[in-house]
Amino acid sequence: MNTLREPLDIAPATTILDSLKRVLRLLSVCSKRFLTTKVDRCVTGLVAQQQTVGPLQIPLADVAVIAQTYTGLTGGACSIGEQPIKGLLDPKAMARLAVGEALTNLVWAKVTSLSDVKASGNWMYAAKLDGEGAAMYDAAVALSEAMIELGIAIDGGKDSLSMAAQASGEVVKAPGNLVISTYVTCPDITKTVTPDLKLGDDGVLLHIDLAKGKRRLGGSALAQVFDQIGDESPDVDDVSYLKTVFNEVQNLISDELISAGHDIGDGGLIVAALEMTFAGNCGINLDLVSSGSSVPQTLFAEELGLLIEVSRKNLDLVLEKLRLGAVLADIIGQVNSSPIVELRVDGVTHLNEKTSVLRDMWEDTSFQLEKFQRLASCVELEKEGLKYRHEPSWKLSFTPKFTDDKYMTASSKPKVAVIREEGSNGDREMAAAFYAAGFEPWDVAMSDLLNGDIKLDEFRGIVFVGGFSYADVLDSAKGWAASIRFNQPLLNQFQAFYNRPDTFSLGVCNGCQLMALLGWVPGPQVGGVLGAGGDPSQPRFVHNESGRFECRFTSVTIEESPSIMFKGMEGSTLGVWAAHGEGRAYFPDESIFNHILGSNLTPVKYCDDDGRPTVVYPFNLNGSPLGVAAICSPDGRHLALMPHPERCFLMWQFPWYPKNWDVEKKGPSPWLRMFQNAREWCS
Repeated sequence: MNTLREPLDIAPATTILDSLKRVLRLLSVCSKRFLTTKVDRCVTGLVAQQQTVGPLQIPLADVAVIAQTYTGLTGGACSIGEQPIKGLLDPKAMARLAVGEALTNLVWAKVTSLSDVKASGNWMYAAKLDGEGAAMYDAAVALSEAMIELGIAIDGGKDSLSMAAQASGEVVKAPGNLVISTYVTCPDITKTVTPDLKLGDDGVLLHIDLAKGKRRLGGSALAQVFDQIGDESPDVDDVSYLKTVFNEVQNLISDELISAGHDIGDGGLIVAALEMTFAGNCGINLDLVSSGSSVPQTLFAEELGLLIEVSRKNLDLVLEKLRLGAVLADIIGQVNSSPIVELRVDGVTHLNEKTSVLRDMWEDTSFQLEKFQRLASCVELEKEGLKYRHEPSWKLSFTPKFTDDKYMTASSKPKVAVIREEGSNGDREMAAAFYAAGFEPWDVAMSDLLNGDIKLDEFRGIVFVGGFSYADVLDSAKGWAASIRFNQPLLNQFQAFYNRPDTFSLGVCNGCQLMALLGWVPGPQVGGVLGAGGDPSQPRFVHNESGRFECRFTSVTIEESPSIMFKGMEGSTLGVWAAHGEGRAYFPDESIFNHILGSNLTPVKYCDDDGRPTVVYPFNLNGSPLGVAAICSPDGRHLALMPHPERCFLMWQFPWYPKNWDVEKKGPSPWLRMFQNAREWCS
């Protein structure tokens, strides 16, 4: 890259679409799908806001939010800010922008107070090289001054001050960088605003400009894709105004007047607006005024700012509240349900394109990287399928309700053993889900059973939880299954529990794999737990078709079955968390598979956006035949389920749900009914 400080020189014939084709593919701007679907974003069940948002679960969230407990709404939020390329022009501006970006990301979660915000500062500089130590010092002074004015503070961090290496006789150094990670308490985790546009034709897009009209292109994504750096970096010229804007937007969030919001970061205003349409799977008509700036400056300058979507009926109220708080907001666009992006600057049309075409550009780099991580044919399926995706058609055959007080306050509750092994990680949320249904959950480690400290005859139900028992080194759940099948006293105890007519069992994820390896589902020929000899015809769960771990909020449909846990839920189609690497149902004996299907022993199936069971990736994230996601025993008492209903038994655990659902965002989710059914059965 040319680091000479010269104004950007872009050929006059370069259209906005030409520039977008480059900018949307830049790694700092493009989709981060290649990072998000391969990691567990729902474990613990306390995650209130993770990376993906909207009906298509696009990775665009600005802020992370986690709950403190399953029984309340308090929690914490964190965000990140960094602007390394700006530091090539002005280290002080880079430091201020890093703080500014962290706060314009954090602002979308309702926090207790700006003064409660603390931060971690991670410094990365080649500090021993000439000029780099001085640049770092200047950045540190600027950071200190900005934070003092904002009323926030750093209380930790780290440094990497050897960011240079010699290669082929020359010194290669990384750009100096400062990463600010903020964290703060939240009084209400449900008051979090996401970037996905939600209001269709009723939505209006507002721009809050923290730069007060300045449009500096130095260090921007636009400059980078044209192999330039520019001559002047954006900056936070008025730190006090940033503080004012933060507080006023927080007030709007408290009053629930903002339906969607996004910060202006890498790529500038145009990219921020496009990302909101990508996430909302809709369109927008943008009508901008250049106010003396060039069109590229108007669209691509990475000056701090916020975009917010409000309804037409609340528009005047929002503008007035902001005005009274000394914040200026401009109307820059109208949201529309038709998936077309139209852009005008000073009345001249510069872009008229389908949202899906622009989103494909933004996703392209991510999908190319994905091909190094998972089966290329699966990557192509997801890439092509994304063009035709629409909002999932979910429906409920019942109304979710919290558990009746007679169960919650009962002096004697049925006991359920939440069984975990070395490497299990889903025990806390599972215990919480059963507790919320009126059970008395017990934390039972396998060592408790092996040592004889706890006996299964004390319990009405047992649950095998999710996780990675023995780190999956023997394949999923094989080590766990062996600890039961090759220990005769323990095997006898599980056999006796299985045979008792007053018991039930549930296995989720790793527990689902375990139940298959034990032979509990669909019900082995030996009438209980498989012994040391095993059964080669026993169905089991094997590696995902994509060849890697997958974590997605996916759609499933609940079908007729004898399962006691799905009574009254049949006919429902809804979302659920799924997170596994070996979830593909495998049936070595076709006759057993046909028997399972003929006996309706597959109560849950992965489905597409129209609610139809499917084998198509990524709707069916593991490649299970006919979309099989669960298997139950013929009497319905035993259920093995790959997805994680225990991680979404409350509505705030849902990353998205349709506006027409009859649910309360602070209330129970439909999945609580599963656990309530088990409680009813125990009565």
